This record gives sequence, structure tokens and C-alpha cells, in this order.
Amino acid sequence: MKRYWNHIDSHKEYEDRIVGVRHDKYHFLPNDIIKDYTVFEFEDWVNIIPVTRDGDIVMIRQWRHGVQKETLEIPGGLISHDDIGHAEAAIREMTEETGYYSDNVIHIGTVEPNPAIQTNRCYTYLATDAFLRTHQNLDPTEAIRVELIKKEQLYGMIKAGEITHGLVVAAFAFLMLHEKGKWDNN
Repeated sequence: MKRYWNHIDSHKEYEDRIVGVRHDKYHFLPNDIIKDYTVFEFEDWVNIIPVTRDGDIVMIRQWRHGVQKETLEIPGGLISHDDIGHAEAAIREMTEETGYYSDNVIHIGTVEPNPAIQTNRCYTYLATDAFLRTHQNLDPTEAIRVELIKKEQLYGMIKAGEITHGLVVAAFAFLMLHEKGKWDNN
């Protein structure tokens, strides 16, 4: 399929600490069409599913400006240039946002949040035997409430629309695949 698309030009329209907006021009050879495409350049992201020793999922509730409401999520965020790797970034986000920590962290999946218009990936990690280690260390504009959710409730909460963040839903799909369908079908 790539042979149908001839890249002509790119130019940056806007950039801040979160996103760059780039306009690309392509020639679609089969129909001889020249078209502009908008691309959002994001750094890669991580998220992490902390599971306590009691089997509860450590989740966070926070305000999201895009949808103008609070959402129930798992910890996550941008991978910092100071992070040694994706796993370190996931542990950092978990600890900063919840105060929980784990030595048992594994990568369970990666998605491209919206490859039609975004450049980044989101790496999902699972932290088992998570325990409360410290206080939250939030950014100056973060207000995050920690909630412990029983694992058995999660799929019902997704089905009922209580968990709506697409990357969080994808993370739980990775968890289900990782656990090979051990959860009840709620």
C-alpha cells in the first residue's frame, strides 16, 4: 500500500511541550490526488495496572479537560527524557500518582493510540504485589484520587460505561490476554 503514497512535503504548524502539529502533503498515485494530512506528534506514553497483594486494582480518578469530566483510569503519562526506559517511566507514574510501588513489573502490550493522525505508542505494564510505599507526588496542576477496585468488577464497569478511557480499556484487554481469560465474563 505504501507504494500508492508519494510524500511531497512536511511542515510544522505548531509545537508546545505536549504536542507538535505537522502538515504532510502526499500524492495518492492511483487516483492522481494531492492531499494534505494533519499529524499530531506526541512523545510515547506508558500506563500501568497496579494490582495489590489482595488482588485489588489501584486506579485513579481525575479531571480530564478534553471531555470536561472526571474519568476513572490507571496511572500513566508521558515517557520523560530522564526515564531510563519504558518500565521505569511506568513505575515512576504509578508511584507519583498513587504512592504505590512494586518490584514485579512486566510489559503486557503496546498500542498505537490513533495511527491515522498520531505518531506515538502507549506501552502497558502490569505491576503485581503493589503496596502503598509513599504519599502521592503530584504535578502542581494534578488532583488525583486513588481508588481500589476489585478485579471482578472491572469488565462490568467497562460495559456500564464507568471506565471510558480508550487506553485504559486497551490495557485491561492486554491484562485479560495476559491472564488467558481467567476473569469472569461480566
